[in-house]
Amino acid sequence: MKFSVPRRVGAVAALALAGLLGTSAPSATAQPDAVLAAPDISVANVKQHLADFQSIATANGGNRAHGRTGYKASIDFVKAKLDAAGYTTTVQQFTSSGATGYNLIADWPGGDPNQVLMAGSHLDSVTSGPGINDNGSGSAAVLETALAVSRAGLQPTKHLRFGWWGAEELGLVGSKYYVSQLPTTERSKLSGYLNFDMIGSPNPGYFVYDDDPTIEQTFKSYFAGLGVPTEIETEGDGRSDHASFKNVGVPVGGLFTGASRVKSSAQVQKWGGTATAFDRCYHSSCDTTSNINDTALDRNSDAIAHAIWTLSAGTTQPPGTVFENTADVSIPDNGAAVTSTVNVTGVTGNAPSNLAVGVDIVHTYRGDLVVDLVAPDGSVYSLSNRSGGSADNINQTFTVNASSEVANGAWKLRVQDKASVDTGYINSFKLTFP
Repeated sequence: MKFSVPRRVGAVAALALAGLLGTSAPSATAQPDAVLAAPDISVANVKQHLADFQSIATANGGNRAHGRTGYKASIDFVKAKLDAAGYTTTVQQFTSSGATGYNLIADWPGGDPNQVLMAGSHLDSVTSGPGINDNGSGSAAVLETALAVSRAGLQPTKHLRFGWWGAEELGLVGSKYYVSQLPTTERSKLSGYLNFDMIGSPNPGYFVYDDDPTIEQTFKSYFAGLGVPTEIETEGDGRSDHASFKNVGVPVGGLFTGASRVKSSAQVQKWGGTATAFDRCYHSSCDTTSNINDTALDRNSDAIAHAIWTLSAGTTQPPGTVFENTADVSIPDNGAAVTSTVNVTGVTGNAPSNLAVGVDIVHTYRGDLVVDLVAPDGSVYSLSNRSGGSADNINQTFTVNASSEVANGAWKLRVQDKASVDTGYINSFKLTFP
């Protein structure tokens, strides 16, 4: 299921770009970015996995914690699904707090064994409850994405591996053990690890890890395409299994919808909900199947698939040298122009005649926006002059003849909102030199 943000009532029809480009600035032509088609992950399937986790907990003392029968039953449940789907699965044992723990690793056949993309989540709960949001949500969504890989017969460039970790609630024990057992040569083959811990919080936010820029931008661009604003994840930074990988130099990223921290009034305005905890049942007995926001679970599950399909296909950037700024810049409503700056260094001579300018702007009415590229010497290249009418967002690559400009220096994306009501922000800006 896809979602969009409201648009201005009575919006005019979309206007042609050519008729609106400013005459005082060199023109640019828009080229849409290539989109890698990932499947729409069925939230009903993900919720069925959660119902199964709930049943396992109910039949095993109310939890799925490390050292308890509910955890081993959860491992067996996920393994059976993956075995039937054609994965090569391995159960790794470790000991923690006097009890045997288990990690489950699943490899999808094929792909470059020297480039491994891995996604994972912790499968254990705390002892006080069934752990359906924390972290049945991440575990179920990763499982369903892995099953979607099988159904699609995906043959990615990179090798795909999925992991479900034990004893995370005791201090990331399972993922630390897995990483410690990987020889240095095997660690070096991991091109990225994606972590999903709590992605269906009942009062959700949309948080993206800011560890690896490429992974971060993959998720941010996906949510921008839905018109869903994101924020950088800080509440769980270093507190989930991605830390085990990050600490040995593996690029990491992931998604999160919030735990015990209280949603601010600004976040309520941005995402809806109430100024209460993102998850009032965090680490409690009420973390059951009724403790899930279906919309957040659906969006995040689709985002996982998008990332797996995109990042496993190899680089999605055009060949060349890329300079990028992924910092968010708020665009004032009917206000002053703002800029995002990319500093270009190490490029000999002038910029090319086909400079690729990647623009990702999240905005609820793109027809309000004037967007320019400003060269280091102050020359202005018009990219979009209030084009697009009531459509959401500007997510395009423009081609600019910048051959009269020295390549090195501070290039700016300048954006100004020229009308009231709708708001947004610069999500990212990049220049690609062939």
